[in-house]
Amino acid sequence: MVLFEINAVPYNPDGWGPPDTTNTTSSSSSAPFAPFSRSDKLGRIADWTRNPYRPGPGSKQNPNDSAFDFSGDDSVLAADEDSSFRLVDNATNKSHHYGQGQPRPKFNPRWRFNNNRSQLPQRRDEEVEAKKRDAEKERARRDRLYNLNRSGTNAGARRESSVFKSSVDIQPEWNMLDQIPFSTFSKLSFSVPEAEDLLICGGIEFYDRSCDRISPKNERRLERFKNRNFFKVTTTDDPVIRRLANEDKATVFATDTILSTLMCASRSVYSWDIVVQRVGNKLFFDKRDGSQLDLLSVHETSQEPLPDAKEDINSAYSLSVEAAYINQNFSQQVLKRDGNKLTYDEPNPFATEGEEVASAAYRYRRWKLDNDTYLVARCEVQSVVELNNQKSFLTLNALNEFDPKYSGVDWRQKLETQRGAVLATELKNNANKLAKWTTQALLANADMMKLGYVSRVHPRDHFNHVILAVVGYKPKDFASQINLNTSNMWGIVKSIVDLCMKLNEGKYVLVKDPTKPQVRIYEVPPDAFENDYVEEPLPEDEQVQPPAENVEGGEVDGAVNEVEEKPASAEAA
Repeated sequence: MVLFEINAVPYNPDGWGPPDTTNTTSSSSSAPFAPFSRSDKLGRIADWTRNPYRPGPGSKQNPNDSAFDFSGDDSVLAADEDSSFRLVDNATNKSHHYGQGQPRPKFNPRWRFNNNRSQLPQRRDEEVEAKKRDAEKERARRDRLYNLNRSGTNAGARRESSVFKSSVDIQPEWNMLDQIPFSTFSKLSFSVPEAEDLLICGGIEFYDRSCDRISPKNERRLERFKNRNFFKVTTTDDPVIRRLANEDKATVFATDTILSTLMCASRSVYSWDIVVQRVGNKLFFDKRDGSQLDLLSVHETSQEPLPDAKEDINSAYSLSVEAAYINQNFSQQVLKRDGNKLTYDEPNPFATEGEEVASAAYRYRRWKLDNDTYLVARCEVQSVVELNNQKSFLTLNALNEFDPKYSGVDWRQKLETQRGAVLATELKNNANKLAKWTTQALLANADMMKLGYVSRVHPRDHFNHVILAVVGYKPKDFASQINLNTSNMWGIVKSIVDLCMKLNEGKYVLVKDPTKPQVRIYEVPPDAFENDYVEEPLPEDEQVQPPAENVEGGEVDGAVNEVEEKPASAEAA
């Protein structure tokens, strides 16, 4: 057993510390000693559990000294390595930016009370990391929402979304004539000469220029105009178009809504349908009663899925109805409404005497497609503004925000500082709708198109809305901004007109495939879409076809001389 003996401590009667004359031959002189300074790290003093004494031949080492011998220990080497490092004082560089090789300061939680500017970059890094974490959480939440919306009542079963259903029920007796993929539309190009105005009907009110000063901090409540009637009349129900057709003013007739749908077909995702009627040498493009063309799509080109339930306020159908309601009311609220109205030779062709109608002027314009083919379209403008003693036509439309969680951009926070980012997001989520509005403004030869930003008062309240901003664009400039080529638009119309002109007399329907980027042409019976035709098929016991009572607009030549029925009007939602 190793004994530990305590040496005698000398006594110094004259002062502190050991006396000047001390016996240096004591046993403590044989203990190993290593010089150290205050900055050195303190290690072990003695360890009797390591490096046991194994005497070798000729060894003179004291067995007791093995506990104090750290010559073979790695800690001694580490201490030697640590001694080779030297702390550099960079206090003189603190006022400069941190370059390569200079240590960055640790994050100080009380940086806002510190006047040292060198810690501000650290704050930006922390904010970036925090935003990344929030984005990951939001992405995970959207994934859960996506899986929840896509999951059915059965485990793992996927429900087919209503927005990916055909806009019209394809009947078995219909004969499909052709399929046109959208890829062929991108290669088409056709230039048309400047259009001419044949007739202008209706009356429009002047635009209230104070609406341009609306901002998120100075928002306005969206009013409701229940007493004003809004008309969504199809081509063959328009008495002016019937009259022009009887006078042989053109061979092809349509409305700006139908033409814009055809021109922007390649941008569409949801299904739509257009009725084509070939009567003699004339061609009429119509829409069905209650067609999807009367509504406005919302989030059509977005990657975020909408709820499938039709009753949900954020479903595709509910948002379309809400958007149409907002668009109609917005187009009337931004007017002066002081009784001053710009009227034309003919009144509104769809209104009865004494009826209060919305501000709208209908311009019947004609384009020359070739030597034998002319196209007449009814184009609509909602307002007029007087600048430099010159009147300019305006189109008024409104974008609507329903829930910032779907778009990822909060209009109330971004409209004032990052309006371009808000518009870019809308161009991504509603590319088809914005392209159609721009096309309608170009067809009507409007001088300015006004876009309103309308948001819900609360994300769960789809009845009350506020106007956050109104922005004006020139249609041609905006078309180039969204990459809308007018030559390509007219090339699509020209190709479809040429294709339909080769068909026999009868009724046909163009249907956008609900799942594929293509358009199908069906030949349908002459009595199709009459007598309250509905989109979804009725049960077999209820599929009774009543006798035809009214003359369909397709038989224009015989119906023009008869008493014209009053066209149906679509009131505000």
